[in-house]
Amino acid sequence: MRPTVHDIAAAAGVSLATVDRVLNQRPGVRHVTREKVERAIREIGYVRDVAAANLAKGRTYSFVFILPASDNSFMHGLNDEVRAAVARSSVERTNIRTVEVPAFDPGALVQILDQLGEERPSGIALVATDAPDVRDAVDRLVQDGIPVVTLVSDLTGSQRHHYAGVDNIAAGRTAARLLGRFLGSAKGEIAVLAGSMLVRDHRERLEGFAAVIAAEFPLLSILPVIEGRDDPDMAHMLVADALSKKSGIVGVYSLGAGNRGLIRALKEKAVDRSLTVVAHELTAHTRAALLDGTIDAILNQDAGHEVRSAIRVLKAKADGLAVIEAQERIRLDIFLKDNLP
Repeated sequence: MRPTVHDIAAAAGVSLATVDRVLNQRPGVRHVTREKVERAIREIGYVRDVAAANLAKGRTYSFVFILPASDNSFMHGLNDEVRAAVARSSVERTNIRTVEVPAFDPGALVQILDQLGEERPSGIALVATDAPDVRDAVDRLVQDGIPVVTLVSDLTGSQRHHYAGVDNIAAGRTAARLLGRFLGSAKGEIAVLAGSMLVRDHRERLEGFAAVIAAEFPLLSILPVIEGRDDPDMAHMLVADALSKKSGIVGVYSLGAGNRGLIRALKEKAVDRSLTVVAHELTAHTRAALLDGTIDAILNQDAGHEVRSAIRVLKAKADGLAVIEAQERIRLDIFLKDNLP
């Protein structure tokens, strides 16, 4: 049976009020009495409920979410989920704020991370740009005792505490299998639209995608990656240009954002419906394109789950508690027009 505060009080020969003061580090307890209570805690194997202790102390966790400033629907949705967390902050004892940095700009991200290191929040969640300077900045925060969680795009090789996002290599492999199966015996080229190869999630999706295409669909070849910087106008221009110059394109894989530009280019070119398109993230625009047949399949990650997971992990790390890995695993959903939620 798990020891309780009553057992501590009995073992130390003190009142429950004294035990409460010691557990919650309140004043008013003599040094010798405090030592007696702490010795009783060790001897009976009492495990402290940190969450309850923090509630008793009225502790509030100050968390910062660093998000890229870009005109892309998924990031707008991620921002909405963080704002929903802010609305719940009084119940969850959190004080959450967001900081926006230019997308795919390692220098700007490092500057913000270093600034936050001086402010010392309870934890930081960031959409990471994969660069050595960013890894070093994250490592400095962790070494200084500040919990760090990467969100959506990971920063492997750093000392970050946790990654809240899907397995992006598996996502790329899944996209390749969908495209390959949809295309059947068709022979031709696949156009790949990315945001930037500076972010690990895009690189990993491409890695998984290319591996499956090469191993299992030899009639398909992948064109050089189009980097649209997750900007709808740039993506529109680049995809439209590729479609006009390459007559052998039979499929498109959009592994980042910029889907509004992709959809516009596909509709303007009035491409043959035999062109197969797989994209990421279920938004209002991709939903409509899925319903009208412009896009064939959507791979989706739950931004709300990612934000809630990041908050849970940051709380656990701030309290020195273990993370429940199964609870924090982010699922990859596959949507066709037939199973839209």
